[in-house]
Amino acid sequence: MASNPTGHGPTGHGPTGHGPAPVPRQPFGAAPTSKPTSKPKSVAKKRTASWSRWLHVYLSMLSFLVVLFFSVTGITLNHADWFDGQQAETKRTGTLPAAWVNVPDTARIKKLEIVELLRSKYALRGAVSEFRMEDEQCAVSFKGPGYSADAFINRKDGTFELTELRQGLVAVLNDLHKGRDSGTGWSWVIDLSAGFLTLVSLSGLVMLFFLKNKRVRGLLVAVVGGALCYLAYALLVP
Repeated sequence: MASNPTGHGPTGHGPTGHGPAPVPRQPFGAAPTSKPTSKPKSVAKKRTASWSRWLHVYLSMLSFLVVLFFSVTGITLNHADWFDGQQAETKRTGTLPAAWVNVPDTARIKKLEIVELLRSKYALRGAVSEFRMEDEQCAVSFKGPGYSADAFINRKDGTFELTELRQGLVAVLNDLHKGRDSGTGWSWVIDLSAGFLTLVSLSGLVMLFFLKNKRVRGLLVAVVGGALCYLAYALLVP
């Protein structure tokens, strides 16, 4: 190889020349190096976020009508005077077999037969809330949501007076909201509805913790909402 007459090393890009430095080559077959990646979320966090989202969405849709029902009836309960005049009262008289009630021992009064006769003949509804026996008369009361019926039976001759009161659709809905005279089955419906709404609220709160950009603001709004509720109670409730 010929020498460079200037004395700056051999011709070409040698180690003493002024050309660019040689680029190191990766050995054949070596795995390419990769940039370090950010640490992935833990499996537990991913599952928690996924489950909270699933619960929030589907429980919200499942309990949509429940929330709507209790919201609307909350207004009608607070303004019951808006719906005055919907009551309908009916009075009737009749006679049942005197032998059913005209007995010395009150334990022998035909309670079941009396109740069934009143139900079948006058289409009474609701549950029997009271069957009171006195010396001269018996009193039977039926109660249901927005409904009542009272029968007063003369123990001497079996004659009775029946008063039936229907308070209208809004009264029915209001009593269902309160669970009044609606039976054990409906009380379970109210409990399940409360459970659904609790899960919807908690799953929404859990979801908020996975939204980094909205987490702080969302918690602040929740705190402000709680403070406003307390102030409303402290300042407005006598």
